[in-house]
Amino acid sequence: MTEPVALRVLAEEVARRAADLVREHAAQGVSVAATKSSEVDVVTAADRASEELIRRLILAARPDDSFLGEEGDDIVGSSGVRWIVDPIDGTVNFLYGIPEYAVSIAAEVAGEVVAGVVMDVAKDVLYAGHQGGGATRDGRPVAVRGPAPLAHRLIATGFHYTRPVREVQAAAAARLLPEIRDLRRTGSCALDLCRVAEGALDGYVEEGVHLWDHAAGGLIARLAGARVLVTVGAAGAEAVVCGPDHGFEALEQAVRMAGFLRE
Repeated sequence: MTEPVALRVLAEEVARRAADLVREHAAQGVSVAATKSSEVDVVTAADRASEELIRRLILAARPDDSFLGEEGDDIVGSSGVRWIVDPIDGTVNFLYGIPEYAVSIAAEVAGEVVAGVVMDVAKDVLYAGHQGGGATRDGRPVAVRGPAPLAHRLIATGFHYTRPVREVQAAAAARLLPEIRDLRRTGSCALDLCRVAEGALDGYVEEGVHLWDHAAGGLIARLAGARVLVTVGAAGAEAVVCGPDHGFEALEQAVRMAGFLRE
């Protein structure tokens, strides 16, 4: 069965199980297991255990599906369904005990994301959505914030793990800041997208994200009335811009003029 609602229900069940596992690791103490793109781009044992659990549960329920996770090897299936998973989005926050990290699970059919779940682990809040339905927070509908001039918009961003990209991002952030209400840097792409969806942010822009970071949160944001642009950042890495559909052009223009995106 590939109906989006069925895929969302499975994603919700698996995300809750993974969140329980991540909390168990947090209670036992967290340490760095490895690094990736730089010495500050870390992986914990909990990241690996969470992805292993998610993979096992999903493939037990749907053995013919494909699987793309941040930490493990890709699996190519035959069903036309691919699961896109970030086992802990916001690993540095998790490492430091900052309660801003999530389990992100999306289901893609024929190249299109049709269901997505983002579990805010520390707060035990579940964001979800599926194609043909709306976006929800703990089962209640959410929607983007109402129209506001650029100067009154609260925008979230994030920073890459390598110095050259960070230098570009820092300069862009400095140029954008005087034009808006304020900037936030929370450390989780998936949760930032969900905050746009529920109206807690007016927008989000970040370079250096990956599909597993934004697949689920991006769908939830779109279902709540946001527009999501996946493009190329000024330093050449993948970038995401998200904001309410109303006024999105002004947000895109502002982040381009500030230097977040490649011209």
